Amino acid sequence: MRNFNNIKRYWISSAALASLIISGVMPAYAADYNQAPMLDAMVDSGNLPPVEERLPSSPLVFETVESIGEYGGTMRRAILGGGDQHNLVRVVGHENLVRWSVDWTEVKPNIAESWDVSEDASTFTFKLREGMRWSDGEPFTADDIMFWYEVFSDPNLTPSKHPIYAGASGPVQVTKIDDTTVEFKFGEPNGLFLQNMAYGFGYYVVNYPKHYLSQFHEKYNPDGIQALIDAEPAAADWVSLFNLKAGPMHTPSFWQNIDRPTLHPWHLSTAYGSTDRVVAERNPYFWKVDAEGNQLPYFDKITWDQVEDPETILLKAFNGEIDYMNRHLGRPANKAVLTDNMERGQYRFFETNDLPSNGAILMLNLNNPDPIKNEIVNNLDFRIGLSHAVNRQEIIDLIYFGSGRAAQTAPQPVSPLYNEEMATQYIEFNPEKANEYLDKAGLSERDSEGFRMGPDGKRFTMVFLTADVFGAQFPDVMELVAAYARDVGLDFQIRVSDRARLQEIASSSQHDAYIWNCAGGQSDAYTSPECYLPFGQAVYWAPEWAKWGVDPNTGQEPPAHIKELFTSYEVVKSAATPEAQKAAMEKLLEKSSALLLTVGLVQSDPAFGVARNNVMNVPDPLPIAGQLWYPSPYVSQMYFKGGKSLP
Repeated sequence: MRNFNNIKRYWISSAALASLIISGVMPAYAADYNQAPMLDAMVDSGNLPPVEERLPSSPLVFETVESIGEYGGTMRRAILGGGDQHNLVRVVGHENLVRWSVDWTEVKPNIAESWDVSEDASTFTFKLREGMRWSDGEPFTADDIMFWYEVFSDPNLTPSKHPIYAGASGPVQVTKIDDTTVEFKFGEPNGLFLQNMAYGFGYYVVNYPKHYLSQFHEKYNPDGIQALIDAEPAAADWVSLFNLKAGPMHTPSFWQNIDRPTLHPWHLSTAYGSTDRVVAERNPYFWKVDAEGNQLPYFDKITWDQVEDPETILLKAFNGEIDYMNRHLGRPANKAVLTDNMERGQYRFFETNDLPSNGAILMLNLNNPDPIKNEIVNNLDFRIGLSHAVNRQEIIDLIYFGSGRAAQTAPQPVSPLYNEEMATQYIEFNPEKANEYLDKAGLSERDSEGFRMGPDGKRFTMVFLTADVFGAQFPDVMELVAAYARDVGLDFQIRVSDRARLQEIASSSQHDAYIWNCAGGQSDAYTSPECYLPFGQAVYWAPEWAKWGVDPNTGQEPPAHIKELFTSYEVVKSAATPEAQKAAMEKLLEKSSALLLTVGLVQSDPAFGVARNNVMNVPDPLPIAGQLWYPSPYVSQMYFKGGKSLP
């Protein structure tokens, strides 16, 4: 057996189980399980089975953050419209086969109670929890994972495969061993697979309830499918119907279908966007308990009031209407005013380890469909010139209130992968150098207004997409960048819209440029390297190369220097030891650094959040990075001291 980055094997024998029971880590008998009082009446009436029948035979005993909790209450949050679905994902929806420990150092059991890895790290066998159920009470078995695999393998339903489920020789092969055992097999070693499965996009394989979604699949419902198509205005055929009903969790459609069963601690009773409040209610079949046998979660409900802007969320926090939240609140610009209102809002701060590779990145589309623009942005001199044109310190002072440091897209100083040269190259604000490099890039001619012209004799104009999901942060940064660009003769236009729409445009490569943040600032660089090479489904700077990287029959074949990055990443994934893995990753980062694939602006300091004073079991600091969709795994263990929110 092989061990990667502190990942441990978990085969729990009956003897080990007995040891856990004796030690008091697990309840000794099913009769020791307890449930939330709000469920008592339903059990007494016969409308809900007893708690011991709702739990799997071996529920996950969740390690206690601080203390055993109390049942009751509604945790209150807020959400923006259009594209803020990660507000839901990060609180309710991160339950994968495996998970990270609270300190983000170890992969641990979750939906899978154990796993085995082949000697060459190409085959992964997961043992599921027997008797586990979906939120509607139907059994969760290997058949649900095989249904996902059927959808994944269908080019009509999944034309683009997520790269964590594919290797150099092609997509993963999944086999059902029995009702609670599933094997994932790659054609080559994949030493990062378990880590990837613990991150956000590991959720795919356990979010396809066959008993519900099969009704929207032509194969399983040939006689009734047309009626379902006719009843859904947005569906043109069964494929579009299925994709609408089975949309991935990180898309709005997942949270607009309240009928879809889940394995999450709460399930939605009102759809995102349908009313001014999203409500999630306790899942009575949730499969985790605390160390005393109390079925989780502790909160009865979670609500999100839908508001127009982050400033409204800030006011709600001042008024004590936010019980726990870091999203939209934890910006440096808000820290002083939140501090001033702590007594009024009855909240405290908690820190987060949210350290991306860069908090504001200029992502030029290196697969631009316009051949002239594509030639220019693929010229390294152009990207270097743009980098020197930007006054990063002024951006930090004006937009980030002095918090953060000028840097390129790179691992943060706290990361074992930190490379100072990579982080600091070309960050000097020097318009003279910028002009020199831009001239070398073939943009030496200017029009009557001083704007640079392309080789076609027309003004060279680029449109930057920017989302308003985090308030004015990105639009404000882009306003400054556009001004710096104007000073060196570049015409940058800005288009502001909601995140979902802009990401749809960027993913299809129908854009000039995008400003966003990127993962990979810490150890997540191994599994979220999307700004170091075109790997993943959020590669807004080269979406067509990213598609090719998963399937050479799709997308756009990249040049040799980009192919070399893919080859280097295969070396990382197949490394035999953590030491070899780190050495291979460092070589990959060196190659990527030399290409300056994106232009980073600011590496931010750790962010923060607020929790009402009686919200307990709050991880502090809260680990967040890239596809580490926290605090979701730990919200089920949070509770109100006293069983309800403060007045």
